[in-house]
Amino acid sequence: MRVDVRALGACNRLAERGAGQAAGALTDLTGTDLSVEVTGASVASGEDLAEAFAGRESIGVSVGLRGGLEGEAVLAFDADNVDALLSLLPGGSSMGRSAVTEVGNIALGGFLDGWANYLGKAIDMTPPRYFEADGAAVLPDGALAGDGVFLFESRLDATTTDLDFSIYMLPDSGQFRDLVVGKTAPAAAPGADGGAGNDGTDSTAVPYESLSTFASLAKRGSANAADNIAMMTGLDTNVDVSRLRFVPLADVPAEVGVEPHAGTVFELQGEPSGYLAILFEEESAAKIAASMLPSEPDEPLGGMAENALCELGNVMTSGFIDGWANVLGTSISHSPPEFVHDIGSATISPLVAKLSRRQDYGFVIDAAIQTEGVQSRCDVYALPDERELARALDRLSES
Repeated sequence: MRVDVRALGACNRLAERGAGQAAGALTDLTGTDLSVEVTGASVASGEDLAEAFAGRESIGVSVGLRGGLEGEAVLAFDADNVDALLSLLPGGSSMGRSAVTEVGNIALGGFLDGWANYLGKAIDMTPPRYFEADGAAVLPDGALAGDGVFLFESRLDATTTDLDFSIYMLPDSGQFRDLVVGKTAPAAAPGADGGAGNDGTDSTAVPYESLSTFASLAKRGSANAADNIAMMTGLDTNVDVSRLRFVPLADVPAEVGVEPHAGTVFELQGEPSGYLAILFEEESAAKIAASMLPSEPDEPLGGMAENALCELGNVMTSGFIDGWANVLGTSISHSPPEFVHDIGSATISPLVAKLSRRQDYGFVIDAAIQTEGVQSRCDVYALPDERELARALDRLSES
């Protein structure tokens, strides 16, 4: 199976459109404005997904899909917010489970209408099933099986209250394969072809098995980076999770958020080229920098701390790209570190702007690395060039 990145972008737009319809349905039902925060497709193994969802307690509704698209879809929210949800519903506080089930039924119906309208095929839902789940048990059946899956994930943000929703959809492989293998893929919208050329060549098609392999490389690179931190600082360091996600580049700054961050940015040269950003929230950056210095710095994020973070960024970046280059059989180097200290979205936006000249979507490798003792945490965003990554993965499948 060869996945056409352009076709995957079209499917992602279907998910985003469906999430918008779900947000509208929930807005009408609750009287609270909801917007689509981000929609993307994760490529991850069951083990990685289990790790990513560890520690969450969710309440929601799941449905099976039949007809034009088969699989399962889930609407979930944090179990701690159930009272906030019920308070928004007419008679909700006394309805409990039935109210949550009705919310899920309406929202998922709106989500799937977006897909059905585009595909021109009816998608039938099974009766909604209420659930209370820990960790990855929130995901559709089958998400944790096999070596790798595509899991569409949309986050809906309530603008006036602390109540966010997540929609997950795991399509069955058969019909979904017809959507993403290129020949029968939905046509991309004008001007949003994901960076594909106009010569009709299949320059962004990659073997699914290679894409799944690269997803595992994301985790391996995260582990290498964590080992490098541990060697430099003497602190026990763990990788919380690493996933390969296919997202609209325009959504990436919003994911980083508006909290102040400090860290380093690198430009990657080779195949694939692109950008890599290692970002700590301000307090974490100051703590990890202080742990690397022989004495307390005069300023939490002054010159001494900046040098320490740049040095740390260098060894972390090497930990990532050395493993990728070895497996892909390519040469990848990186620029000297550029220290950044700004709100997170302002740091990422220039990188996205440069890459979006060639593509609208990208594979984002995100990892959370946590050091024990100083309670610091960083997020790593790797933004590779789409077509260069496709070429490298294609060669990997032939080796």
